[in-house]
Amino acid sequence: MNVVTPKRFTIDEYHRLIELGFLTEGDRIELIRGELIQMTPKGTAHTFCTTRLCRQLDRLLGDRAVVRCQEPIIISLNSEPEPDVVIAQGNEADYLAHHPYPQDILLVVEISDSTFTYDQTTKLELYAEAGIYNYWIVNLNSRQLECYSQPYQNAQGEFNYLSKQISLPHQSVAIPGFEDVSLHLNRIFPTSE
Repeated sequence: MNVVTPKRFTIDEYHRLIELGFLTEGDRIELIRGELIQMTPKGTAHTFCTTRLCRQLDRLLGDRAVVRCQEPIIISLNSEPEPDVVIAQGNEADYLAHHPYPQDILLVVEISDSTFTYDQTTKLELYAEAGIYNYWIVNLNSRQLECYSQPYQNAQGEFNYLSKQISLPHQSVAIPGFEDVSLHLNRIFPTSE
């Protein structure tokens, strides 16, 4: 009996597909654990929140870090996700030769509405396994920020975060790596649906 197995891609193979024109920016694909994943179209609330968060972080951090919006990061040899927002160490020129690696990343943020379950399971496990210390989910459905920190692996070999803190739109949170800087959440959440 023949067993059919899907083809899994490495980052190099994924980039080659892009170079050859098999994949384009318009395809909205990201590489997760070797699989090509079609990204969900973004609604207006998602787009608003992403734009506002990037703008606020740029203003608050200035040249102290790099704020990347909807751009790839390299997690492993077979994962190149495109989080909604990333704060990376250094400056833009540091990422001319390659996208940020986990050791470069201070914070990964996913803006979630229709992708909430995926962001809270697959993406959370992926980022925890990579050792990304801080992961935020902006939960548009519940109008709250979920801040995860301290990645770990349990006895069953599953990855998760030890700490989860919920913040509401009227609160402020410290930006990881910049505890002297607070982000006022009322500046990022849409005020009406």
